[in-house]
Amino acid sequence: MRKIIYGFVGGFFCLSSAMANGLALDSNDPLFLNGYSDLLSKTNLYYFDNGLRVGQHLYYGFTSRLTLGANVHYQQNFDNDQDGFSSIDIGGVYRLGTAQETLRRFIYDAVFGLKVGGSKKVRSPDYADSTYYAGIRFGRQYDGVTFAGTLKSSWIFDDVRGMAFIDFIPEVYFRIAPVWRIGLDADLRKATNPHYDEESLGFKLVRQYERTQYSGRVAYEFEKEEFSFGAQVNIVF
Repeated sequence: MRKIIYGFVGGFFCLSSAMANGLALDSNDPLFLNGYSDLLSKTNLYYFDNGLRVGQHLYYGFTSRLTLGANVHYQQNFDNDQDGFSSIDIGGVYRLGTAQETLRRFIYDAVFGLKVGGSKKVRSPDYADSTYYAGIRFGRQYDGVTFAGTLKSSWIFDDVRGMAFIDFIPEVYFRIAPVWRIGLDADLRKATNPHYDEESLGFKLVRQYERTQYSGRVAYEFEKEEFSFGAQVNIVF
């Protein structure tokens, strides 16, 4: 019996250690930040009730605290002519406080960016032109789970679609095995134009192969009463 108990305890600590050591490459973790000189590529595809989006993200770690990058999406709408490339999102994340520096080992990040160019036919505020945003990301990482939240405000400077909105995004992310993860998140959005208010819930399943992660995601948006389905590939170079 003693050998069984020792074996179980030893196995548990080995698993916890493996998960902790894998945080540096766990690019789906909601508090992930590129390491210095690391390049992160995210390629995704999402299907929703009346359309399809394909996107590409690239982020580079300029220091151990600062990551800068850009992303762009292409939208094909099945119901109307709202097709084309989204605005290019140029932004970054700066780590204000690490787990070693803060009380209770909390992590704090500043997020910021702007969106420029793109097709005027793509109507979603997430892909609108002339958009500036800033916010804070915060949370706590444990060996087996991460709790995080993001509070972000955005401003669209457009004669036709000009407005502002604020998002609160709580997330919980479980490392259930050395190569498997699951994540739950919500997006609570309030806009100056009530037509763009949103409340959504999402779930993702992640499989890791060293520096590559494959994930599938399903989300439900309550205002539009529709599901979306997606797949994503993350690679850390």
